[in-house]
Amino acid sequence: MDKIFGSFSKVLNNFDNEHGFANSRARLRMATLYQVAAANSGIVVGTGNKVEDFGVGFYTKYGDGGVDISPIADCTKTQVWELGKYLGVSNEIIDSQPTDGLWDDGRNDVQQLGMSYEDLEKAMENKDDPNYQKYLKIREKNLHKMNPIPVCKFNE
Repeated sequence: MDKIFGSFSKVLNNFDNEHGFANSRARLRMATLYQVAAANSGIVVGTGNKVEDFGVGFYTKYGDGGVDISPIADCTKTQVWELGKYLGVSNEIIDSQPTDGLWDDGRNDVQQLGMSYEDLEKAMENKDDPNYQKYLKIREKNLHKMNPIPVCKFNE
C-alpha cells in the first residue's frame, strides 16, 4: 500500500493539513479491504473495540470505522487481549504497543490519546476516576464520528 499512498499524497500535496495524510492512509486501507472483500464475495470485518469505537472514537471516519461487521466492538481492549491469549495469539503481538499505523514517525495509541487503554477503561466505568474528565475531553472531540450523520429534514 506504500506505493498507492505515495502516489495519493504526491497528487494531493497541495491539500495537506495538520494531520498530514494520516486519515487518508486509513481511508485507502478501507477502500482496499472493500475491493478485496468484493473480489472474494466477502465482507469487511472490523477490529475496533468498545474503548476505541464507542468510548473515545479513536478511529478514522470512513476509514477503519468503515466495516460491515464488528464482532469485538462490545469488548474492552483488556478483553480483546484476553481473547487473544485464549486463542493462542503470540505474546509478541499481544504485548506490542497498540498503533494505528497512520504516522511515519511510528507514534502509538497511548502517545496519541495521552492515556493507556487500561486507564481509559477505568475512566469509562467510573465517573469518580481521576482520569474521567480527560476521558470525556477525548470523547467529546470525537463525538462527530460516533453520532449519526446529521440530516437536513424538509417538510417537517
